[in-house]
Amino acid sequence: MGIVGLFLMPILDILNLVVSLYFKVVVVDIILYWMLHYKLMTVHNKYAEKFMEILHKLTEPVYAAIRKKVPPVSGYDVAPYVLLLAIIFVSSFISHLSSWINTYM
Repeated sequence: MGIVGLFLMPILDILNLVVSLYFKVVVVDIILYWMLHYKLMTVHNKYAEKFMEILHKLTEPVYAAIRKKVPPVSGYDVAPYVLLLAIIFVSSFISHLSSWINTYM
């Protein structure tokens, strides 16, 4: 691995970590949404409310941007699932770029 690879690999590792963490945040948001929707869980605890507020602040700006481009399908919001697919794509791209750098740089 050359000097360029030595500088790029830590950046790609950190980027992949951030993407992976955000993926988990979105999955937790989706699961909690469905649990609340089907009344398997209620939010009457101040800590649970704060947690839901933090999740909302982390995900809603991205959902809003996706909703501008992708309308609801039969009244169903698909923004979280489009975001999951985009995150999987970015993670795969980072992984392949990292292996390419290891091979060719």
